[in-house]
Amino acid sequence: MICSQCGNNVAEGAAACPRCGAPQSTGQGANVRVSAVPAGAPGRAMGPGAAAPAFNLDLKRLTRNDRMVGGATIVFVISLFLPWFTVSDGVFSASVNGLWHGYMYIALILAIAVLAQEVLRAGFEQLPFRLPLGYEQALLVATAAIFVLTVLSFVFKPAGASDAFASVNWGWSFGAVVGLAAAVVAVLPLGLPFLRSRTGS
Repeated sequence: MICSQCGNNVAEGAAACPRCGAPQSTGQGANVRVSAVPAGAPGRAMGPGAAAPAFNLDLKRLTRNDRMVGGATIVFVISLFLPWFTVSDGVFSASVNGLWHGYMYIALILAIAVLAQEVLRAGFEQLPFRLPLGYEQALLVATAAIFVLTVLSFVFKPAGASDAFASVNWGWSFGAVVGLAAAVVAVLPLGLPFLRSRTGS
């Protein structure tokens, strides 16, 4: 049987756990769970004596919101490497991608973290470690930060990107539009319910 205090394997009929000394109930079965937290709950930690769960990627574990956030985040990451701003004076032309603003590397790192978290959610029925935030809270914080950084990058066009084009106006390219749209779609599934709960509507 399993110790209800520390999760150690205890011989049937033992009065106390040999590891932690906790008294054992003689009616305790061999399959008693260490924790009452349901399997698959975000942030659930394994007991000291429990075996780590195996990774088994199953996209069915992802909710509709998870898939929207994940799909939009993948599109966002791709958009960062597409032309976001272009300029031409009739002879020369130039373009820069979504990482021209240095702070968009933060958005890229956050997007990778979002995708990694979704892979973990799809791969483990219960996480083998405890997260500092709940799953949905972490997604909301990350996607909201990505959205804010993307809006800033979209609004502030390059200035003085090169000497040849320092005095001309830069225009948006398709990468900027795709990136902004993807950032909006990624934050909406969790952002809208959060705003509604705050406003009471």
